[in-house]
Amino acid sequence: MIQSMTGFGKAQLMTNGKTITIEIRSLNSRQADLNLKLPTLYREKEYEIRNLIIAALERGKIDTVINIDYTDGSHVATLNLPVAVNYYDQLKILEKQLGIENSLTDYLEIIARLPEVFKNPESEIAEEVWNLLLKGLNEALSKVIAFRKEEGLILAKDMENRIKEIESMLQSIQPFEEERIESLRNKIIKELMNLPNQPVYDKNRFEQEMIYWLEKIDFTEEKIRLTKHLHHFLRTMEEESAQGKKLGFIAQEIGREINTLGSKANHAGIQQIVVSMKDELEKIKEQLLNIL
Repeated sequence: MIQSMTGFGKAQLMTNGKTITIEIRSLNSRQADLNLKLPTLYREKEYEIRNLIIAALERGKIDTVINIDYTDGSHVATLNLPVAVNYYDQLKILEKQLGIENSLTDYLEIIARLPEVFKNPESEIAEEVWNLLLKGLNEALSKVIAFRKEEGLILAKDMENRIKEIESMLQSIQPFEEERIESLRNKIIKELMNLPNQPVYDKNRFEQEMIYWLEKIDFTEEKIRLTKHLHHFLRTMEEESAQGKKLGFIAQEIGREINTLGSKANHAGIQQIVVSMKDELEKIKEQLLNIL
């Protein structure tokens, strides 16, 4: 099944005065490009979280934000009084040694900014919170994938219609083929007859050369290969695994056969059809940029 690389998923869970919010957005990209924002305490889990996201989403420009909000006072930092008093005493000693008297310095403001003055109640990740975070992450990833599949269905239907339109155009070339051959034959004979001095030529040899030249501009093989590529494209869209890059390769082969048809056409009507086929293929290629 086709998946788009565009997706969004959000999960929110609560436990013991904490609310965990996870948001994941993805856009198209040639490879996995992950931008991850999470609380400082969870930095040690960053590698594990990254691997989990990339394994689930495979490719795309992925922005992931994990926030933990505290709904009670359990996370409020507490004053480390002995450390604060020690800082104060040292600052007063420094003031005395420098001969500063009647200082108006706000020691409280200075001390509040110094290391270890306030203690964070959480120094390590609680297993319960970590398991809940993983649950939320998987939930958000599932929503992203569901979003991608929904978008993929729309893209798949559009590309299927365009592939069938190209095949229909290919079949519409048939009425022009006999006309093309006869028109080219008559054009060559007319040019030959318009020569100032009528040449003497072997008519049998002339017919042989004519057949040889017409065979060179015959595009029956190109039509057969193009039809096979079109059917291959439709079959590949139904595969389970990511098909974006594979479909891109097939689209290149389709383009190659269409270009060959155009170079061999020698007919205004066929050229117009070829131009329309190229237009449909370009629109398919634009859609493929967003396919996983």
